[in-house]
Amino acid sequence: MGNWLAQIGTVTWLNLRTVGQRRGASTAAAFGILVVVTVFIALLSIAVGFRQTMASTGDPATAIVLRGGSDSEMTSTVTRDSSRIIAEAPGILRSPAGPLASAELFVVVDVPKRTTKTAANVPLRGVQPAAFAVRKNFRIVAGRRFATGRNEVIVGEGAAKEFAGLEVGRRLRWGENEWTVVGIFSDGGSLSESEIWTDVDVLQPAYRRTMFQSVHARLESAAAYDRFKDALTTDPRLDISVHREPDYYAGQSEGLTTLVYALGILICPLMVAGAVFGALNTMYSSVATRSREIATLRALGFGGVPVVISVLAESLLLAAVGGGIGAAFAYYAFNGFRAATINWQSFSQVAFAFRVTPALLVLGTSIALAIGLLGGLLPAIRAARLPVATALREL
Repeated sequence: MGNWLAQIGTVTWLNLRTVGQRRGASTAAAFGILVVVTVFIALLSIAVGFRQTMASTGDPATAIVLRGGSDSEMTSTVTRDSSRIIAEAPGILRSPAGPLASAELFVVVDVPKRTTKTAANVPLRGVQPAAFAVRKNFRIVAGRRFATGRNEVIVGEGAAKEFAGLEVGRRLRWGENEWTVVGIFSDGGSLSESEIWTDVDVLQPAYRRTMFQSVHARLESAAAYDRFKDALTTDPRLDISVHREPDYYAGQSEGLTTLVYALGILICPLMVAGAVFGALNTMYSSVATRSREIATLRALGFGGVPVVISVLAESLLLAAVGGGIGAAFAYYAFNGFRAATINWQSFSQVAFAFRVTPALLVLGTSIALAIGLLGGLLPAIRAARLPVATALREL
């Protein structure tokens, strides 16, 4: 056993010492794996970042009420009378100012992106005063809140960073009104940070609307949800659907995340196949240049298994280097990178940040090692089966 391990160590060390002699082919193989890992991690970081943005919006103690049969605010309508009934439902948290329920209107406005200057659909949300308490992480980070009854807006941090012309003090024209940006707000990295907010009673006439689209309600606790939902869905005066906030926004994220994962399934296998062929070419070249050395070692009594392991070690080393550099590059280049994409459920832009998580880094590195293993296995077997007499005759 000790002799066998010594043979593995000796052959592997001799093999790795000669990697520099095959610098060109080795670099090409490692670079191919680097590209695969970088693209794979960058692509999936889009889905992870978008999903985290949507998930951070959800609070189990918050409910969203829509019209019955609606799956998004864009297709929903809630009358003013219905919003009053909803606000008085059991289970809603109450403050000295009244129940923490905000009837809201959702429209889309054109705002140019900072990078491309092309117009993008940005949500302009009309809210009632209770909205600031319904979103428990809401806070103003610049300027002030909009004043009730005025054509003033506040802008989410994500929207302010991604879109142009939303600085405090800027005047903008949407609908039939001119609006003034008076503040910027954050909401714990949630979807709300992609939006622009104003007084719903000002927004309705500006867009000639008489109804709301949703009611956002903060409940006494997460356990109060069933009581709240049962009271509303059994009320004959209402035709509504009630959603727990995390469930609602999880559904909103499905469209984009499914698309990204589908692209990953289509693109990544092709790139992996290319990287495997690159590794195969490199390792076959390595075996060819070392055929005399391998034959000499076999003639001296070294077994086939140490030869196989030595070739696999070289292949895995190249894969580890390429995968490690690719994972590091993906992390520093894409983690936290801000972008905006369309939310297919609302047909509006969502600002979010790419998220390169430890799980993605481990997955990307594992794929690199798998490429190295596949790319080195056949050449390693060929090296172990080299005819000793034929190779020695070339000396």
